[in-house]
Amino acid sequence: MTPLSLAQQERTNLCDLFVELGPDRPTLCEGWSTADLAAHLVARERRPDSGPGVVWPPLAGYTDKVRRSVRDRTPWEKLVETVRRGPPLLLRPFDGPMNTVEFFIHTEDVRRAQDGWVPRTISPELADALWARVGPGGMAKKVPATIVITSPGRTDKERGTGPRLTVAGDPGELIMFGAGRQGSARVEISGDASLATRLRAASLGI
Repeated sequence: MTPLSLAQQERTNLCDLFVELGPDRPTLCEGWSTADLAAHLVARERRPDSGPGVVWPPLAGYTDKVRRSVRDRTPWEKLVETVRRGPPLLLRPFDGPMNTVEFFIHTEDVRRAQDGWVPRTISPELADALWARVGPGGMAKKVPATIVITSPGRTDKERGTGPRLTVAGDPGELIMFGAGRQGSARVEISGDASLATRLRAASLGI
């Protein structure tokens, strides 16, 4: 049997959580239940017409309309199985670049929204893949500081100008922080306290 790719592993983890928890549990995506998140993932891979609204606000209403339609018209079990099946054939060569980080984040969106969650241990391979995508650039755009991203055993990444603000943590925690989940990311920030407060409250990610 061919080993699952990192993207497939995270997809499986997320779908197993969906099955365990059901469609009505909270997520870290504000206002979204697990059913909303599953519908978003189906629309993302199978309704490309809804994609531009994710990054272009004038079309956000249409994107949300498509997501709600997918959610309301698809039985929960079928919705989960559609996510589990993976992307359509034409997108499968891009599954890793498109989905490893996406599905890691959304798995944690579900896990960390539940009472009593604890950090999970991730493989060195997944940690490397997440670290490759960690970047201080988005953070440096939000605060007037030199942002230094650091993780044990890895070369620091730095971007920006101004006082140094160091964000330290494991790669998965840094990914969650940079994706706008600061309140649920276990990182340490050192440097100017007021800038650290601004960074923790900033709108990061998409």
